[in-house]
Amino acid sequence: MDRSSQIIRTSWIGIIANVLLAAFKAVVGLLASSVAIVMDAVNNLSDALSSVITIIGTKLSQRPADRKHPFGFGRIEYFSAIIIAVIVLTAGVTSLIESVKKIFNPTEPSYTTTTLIVIIVAIVVKLVLGRYVKSQGEKLSSDALIASGSDALFDAVITLATLVSAGVMLLWHVSLDGILGALISLVIIKAGIEMLASPVNELLGAKISAELLSQIKREVGAFDGVHGVFDIIIHNYGPDVRIGSLHINVLDTMDAHQIHGLTRRISEDMYARHGIIMTVGIYAVATGENRRAELQHTVMQTLAAHEHIEQVHGFYYFEDEHRVSVDIVPDLTIHDDAAFVAQLTDELQPLIPGEHLTIVVDHNYSE
Repeated sequence: MDRSSQIIRTSWIGIIANVLLAAFKAVVGLLASSVAIVMDAVNNLSDALSSVITIIGTKLSQRPADRKHPFGFGRIEYFSAIIIAVIVLTAGVTSLIESVKKIFNPTEPSYTTTTLIVIIVAIVVKLVLGRYVKSQGEKLSSDALIASGSDALFDAVITLATLVSAGVMLLWHVSLDGILGALISLVIIKAGIEMLASPVNELLGAKISAELLSQIKREVGAFDGVHGVFDIIIHNYGPDVRIGSLHINVLDTMDAHQIHGLTRRISEDMYARHGIIMTVGIYAVATGENRRAELQHTVMQTLAAHEHIEQVHGFYYFEDEHRVSVDIVPDLTIHDDAAFVAQLTDELQPLIPGEHLTIVVDHNYSE
């Protein structure tokens, strides 16, 4: 079963569980003539909405790419996660308002054996459902499932807090309903903001994880003929579609056929391992004893030794123009790129007389 099918199956389980719980509450409520229990059954039906949203978002994200959307519709999953996160936030804010009201106007709860049974069943079902859906979301990297599972867990926690506060009120006549509700509501609001942050960051273009970055460097660097990996950039178009680029150092003795074969193998490997459609660029490393190698050694060694430079790469010597070009990645203390380049040029130019120097400030989009 593929990832989308697993997400949809998990969401259907959420819908069925909420509908069965709603039916149970409705029957008990009608038999006990309790309007409150019947209304709570209706609330459970609304809880199934997050699972419906997840299914719709997953189905829409599976639409094939078209001319207007060549990278597909995978990012729709992030929108469904945002909607569910907003639902959780709304529930948290609403709960906070009601809890604050109870702090100033506490009411003594009235529970029967029937209502207690309904509450306990609801807590158990929501805890089991929430843990299952959230764990599936983490396993499948689905923000929508994680948010939906968290929503169910928060429902269980709120109901449990209400039960605990009711017990305290009945035993010791101390009202904790409003205080506990307010504290839990703040936790829910915080969690809702965190849920919202993940899909929003993906839509804005979050950097890849340090673990994936290290893995890509290690895997690409292991290919014969690769003498350095730089400029890794990954764009996320949904959990199943990632497009990226990187540069590798190769010796200038390699011919075009060898380079073509190497880059093709790297691209195939990145797609097979990580599902990344990878474009591979080339930096040539000068070899032998010649003017190009001499300039490369002088420029690269001098820049690499600078305290404010994290990385140096992309050296190239335009012999017909007597021009040297090189890329640098400065550290975070450098805020004025132009002034920094001017400073480096003044330091380097005397070391390469007769040559023009072009320093390109590169930015590290992954580390």
